[in-house]
Amino acid sequence: MKILLIGEASNLHWTLAEGLRANGHTVTVVSHGSHWLNNKRDVSIVRRGYDLFHSIQYMADIIRHLPQMRGYDVVQVTNPVFFDLRPEKNWAIFKYLKKHNKKIFLDALATDHYYVKACLDGKTFRYSDFFVGDRPLPHPEREKMLAAWIGGPNERPNIEMAQEANGIIACLYEYYAAYQPEYADKLAYIPIPIDLSINPFHPIKSTPEVVKFFIGIQQHRTAIKGTDILLDVLREIHDKYPRESHIQKVVSVPFDEYNKLLVDCHILLDQLYSYTPATNALAAMARGIIAVSGAEPEFYNFIGEQKLRPIINVLPDRNDIFKQLENLIIHRDQLPRLSTESRQFVEKYHDHVKVARQYLEFWEKH
Repeated sequence: MKILLIGEASNLHWTLAEGLRANGHTVTVVSHGSHWLNNKRDVSIVRRGYDLFHSIQYMADIIRHLPQMRGYDVVQVTNPVFFDLRPEKNWAIFKYLKKHNKKIFLDALATDHYYVKACLDGKTFRYSDFFVGDRPLPHPEREKMLAAWIGGPNERPNIEMAQEANGIIACLYEYYAAYQPEYADKLAYIPIPIDLSINPFHPIKSTPEVVKFFIGIQQHRTAIKGTDILLDVLREIHDKYPRESHIQKVVSVPFDEYNKLLVDCHILLDQLYSYTPATNALAAMARGIIAVSGAEPEFYNFIGEQKLRPIINVLPDRNDIFKQLENLIIHRDQLPRLSTESRQFVEKYHDHVKVARQYLEFWEKH
């Protein structure tokens, strides 16, 4: 099968491509590499600026590559804004891709109209990165996303792409729940692929005297990821347990450098408002690092997992976060077990070669 993956989000498309290649398929990844993360890609199309000159240059680069995006068995785009263009231009390119290829699929792997709509309906989620209970979260990114996806310029193209796509693939429970009411007949949940070969297992073999915590900050997304709150509480933990804890903080570093800095840590603090562990948490877990992230009962029940539950779930509540982090220090004799179970979880659900086969099966059926 000849496959084209357009766009990137935390290395998902590149890792999927490697899994598809391992299954004998031909794959091309076209992306901007998730900007500062600088993820790998076969064709790099990057916007260098938003002034007139750079806008023309970027559009010309896309147009120059469009003829090479024809004749594929499957095209998959990351979300409705798969190129850094106005929504109507992405919709025009989507129609071009649909016309000149056999099938086209839409990823549900980031904030979009359906996810925001579900966050606002007051019944799909108990909390989200927009609301905790009936309390809206007061951060600027929230207002920007509401303006873009609800009644804004991104809403209509998102709806049209979802309707016209052969299928929709959600990588998290939350995104599946958001699309399920309207697109159940052409929707699938497929886990995030993780390449185990580049994430070697280094188990925590004994009880550490000092628990090493790692937190990565995306400079412009810290409020929406909740890492601002996680870091504040982590500092409170360190104040109470200065001899038993160590904090490694990094800010907006490239993907490869991030992974190198992560190596010696025991626990990764990932994000606060999710129900499902995402790429950073899963890659760390593959190495035997324990993840503090989303792992709500809704997620475990959704995937049918009742026993293997190694992720440290935290609620968007400072007291709960403090309690969970403190437990990791007080009961650090449990870290070796959680380390091993973390690797086992990723092997069971996220091996990129196995995940690629799930994509292939869905593409063939739709």
